[in-house]
Amino acid sequence: MTTLDSPRDLAGPPAPEDPAALVARLRAAYTSGRTRPLAWRHAQLAALKRMLLEREEEFTAAVVEDLGRPPFEAWVADIRATVREIEDLQKHLEAWVAPRRQKVAALFRPGKASIVVEPLGVALVIGPWNYPVQLLACPLAAALGAGNAVLLKPSEVAPATSRAFARWVPEYLDPAAVAVVEGGVPETTALLEQRFDHVFYTGNGAVGRIVATAAARHLTPVTLELGGKSPVIVAKDANLQQAASRIAFSRFLNSGQTCVASDHVYVHRDVEEELLSLLAAEVRKRYGSDPRTSGDFGRMVNRHHTERVKRLLDAGGFEVVVGGEVDVEQRYVAPTVVRHVAGDAALMGEEIFGPVLPVLAFDDLTEVTDAITAGDKPLALYVFTASQETVDQVVATTSSGGVCVNDALTHLLVSTLPFGGVGESGHGSYHGRWGIETFSHHRAVYQRPSWLKDLPLLNPPYGRLKQRTARRLF
Repeated sequence: MTTLDSPRDLAGPPAPEDPAALVARLRAAYTSGRTRPLAWRHAQLAALKRMLLEREEEFTAAVVEDLGRPPFEAWVADIRATVREIEDLQKHLEAWVAPRRQKVAALFRPGKASIVVEPLGVALVIGPWNYPVQLLACPLAAALGAGNAVLLKPSEVAPATSRAFARWVPEYLDPAAVAVVEGGVPETTALLEQRFDHVFYTGNGAVGRIVATAAARHLTPVTLELGGKSPVIVAKDANLQQAASRIAFSRFLNSGQTCVASDHVYVHRDVEEELLSLLAAEVRKRYGSDPRTSGDFGRMVNRHHTERVKRLLDAGGFEVVVGGEVDVEQRYVAPTVVRHVAGDAALMGEEIFGPVLPVLAFDDLTEVTDAITAGDKPLALYVFTASQETVDQVVATTSSGGVCVNDALTHLLVSTLPFGGVGESGHGSYHGRWGIETFSHHRAVYQRPSWLKDLPLLNPPYGRLKQRTARRLF
């Protein structure tokens, strides 16, 4: 039952603020110095954490409503993962933003050099729909920790989560320096016409290009967290049971709607049959004989994306091992594994972003690394092997945003590692210290004592003696 929490609710939601006025208001808060003190930053991080914990049920329910995701899965991936990120920032913030002393060459002594880590100003964070809490709140936490004012734009494709952010952010965070704008393409377009000091976008490459183009008009730096077809390599010597379990987890979590999901698998031909059998067994173990009735298997976010994945399956060019069923009305795509995939199959032409896993056999590892190198650089690359030589070969001959060995997805939870893409999978990174770095300017500061006289060697007239001496010193 819905209750009215304040007199403001009786009048309904306030009218949207003009984008230019909104950004000007946030900029005024920033330029006043309001967001710079460490006390303010810590207070905002603590309030963001408190919001997620105190309103945990509401945010979890919103994710379930938007995505049809199992409640536990929504809590783990969106709420708990975000709280962990905030706690890491709280623990290390002072060290990560402290001035950094630098060495000074003898020629420039006596003098001191340092790097001052300062906030950029006003940041725009545009979130996606697939992890609508985590992928909006984690960049928000990094931007706040770095001392910025922040404007949040949740995804309109996850409307319940968007409403939750719009409802609770002003109640918990500093409304003078943090704001939420709801809406779709028109609202986002209007925001991108404004000048920000950083734009952080998570989503697809097509929109990423639009964001980058709009930001370029103001020479605004951007972080683009995109996606791509993240491949898996299963070598002949891999622990196949482990590989099957972890690949199934990464592919079928959130019904495959994860930017670093295992998009397709290259498996050595000698162990192909065994891996396929184990993958089929994993589907049955996790979701039963009829995954449609499982409370632990999610749905596609909407009809459009269900139809998109259905078109990929209807195009054929493969043999179904398990699954393959689609119910557009129920937004259901069965957890599906396919084999004997043709090179020109539609499944191999774009990021699947659904619970469908193509498996391709290989004979020589070079075939696989050549195929990966020939395509767009993926956001993630997964390798299952007992051989360090295999790992070294893959890392040395391919490029990707990140690499995970004998596991899948978990590399993005290691806060000491940067998370981000390269090339078509994006640029820039965040998580942990890397988030602070992204939303900060590293300002070079060099100081010399006031009593120090100029070095005559550098002042004209430049006689022969000065030139000879300078060549020896420099």
